[in-house]
Amino acid sequence: MRIYKEFRFEAAHFLPSAAAGTPNARVHGHSFRARIVVDGEPSNETGYIFHFDELAAALRDTEEALDHRLLNDIEGLSAPTLERIAMWIWNRLSNRVPGLYQVEVHRDSCNEGCIYQGPSPERRLAAE
Repeated sequence: MRIYKEFRFEAAHFLPSAAAGTPNARVHGHSFRARIVVDGEPSNETGYIFHFDELAAALRDTEEALDHRLLNDIEGLSAPTLERIAMWIWNRLSNRVPGLYQVEVHRDSCNEGCIYQGPSPERRLAAE
């Protein structure tokens, strides 16, 4: 069984790898939506997989770190693609959210998104 919580953030960025003179090479902004998915079984005692208030608290500082920022200035996001933003959020939450299953990051105005389910088995082994 899975639960999820979403948060939104407004942020600017530019893509250093974009061709000069293209819109992505210039600073521009987006409205982003992040969905954090937690996997588990409801506790016999509480009936919850993870209490939504606790999940909201775990997400709050991540949202604040991203909202109304230039993403390129955030440590670990010098090239803030959707893929890297999803991985950054995962890394920030993986030790705080038991059962973290998936991080989705969407640019709703562009109808684009990225779904990240944690490091591949090869990357997990390399990190150990």
